[in-house]
Amino acid sequence: MKVAGISFDERVIPLYEPGSREEVLKYSPAGKVPVLIDGDQPVWETLAILEHLAEKFPAVGLWPKDAGARSHARVVASEMHAGFSALRTNCPMNMWLPAKPRPQPDKVKADVTRIESLWIDCRTRFGQKGPFLFGTFGAADAMYAPVVARFYSYGIPVGRDARAYMNAVIELPAWKEWVAAGSKEPWVMRHNEPDWPLVRGIKLSQ
Repeated sequence: MKVAGISFDERVIPLYEPGSREEVLKYSPAGKVPVLIDGDQPVWETLAILEHLAEKFPAVGLWPKDAGARSHARVVASEMHAGFSALRTNCPMNMWLPAKPRPQPDKVKADVTRIESLWIDCRTRFGQKGPFLFGTFGAADAMYAPVVARFYSYGIPVGRDARAYMNAVIELPAWKEWVAAGSKEPWVMRHNEPDWPLVRGIKLSQ
């Protein structure tokens, strides 16, 4: 929404703290985030949010105009939504985490190999008009932004083409805002913080 210029107000709810689930349930019937509130309509689940926005703001082009590219964008976005459990488990999403190489098991490396080949395929087939998966930044890139964050924070090695795509995402002003906001968060979740023993003066969630 930041990249597309869609205005919104953000409410951040710290997770895994006393009362967190009850607070989330005020907005999301599923008890999970993210959730988009559009008037009196709550929209939860990431892909549903993207589809809702694409219908409401067709001019911003969240999905490619070409039917074949649009179908492929939905496929790769869905694969991200449903897959890569090893990467998610071993490399929790964390914009605060200082970037450095952290050894990963083979199952994470398998996820990385699949993601890298997926990115290169999208860029080769559909990305001639810009640096993102389908040329201009869209819904598929939004789905893979957390993957870019994981690759960066955990120092996961990738090839030149995948690194160029990562750099394009990292250079977005919206990305820099995201990092700045994460760096200011005053809480730490131990199971999501590989470096948590080094943290000083910050409340630690159990």
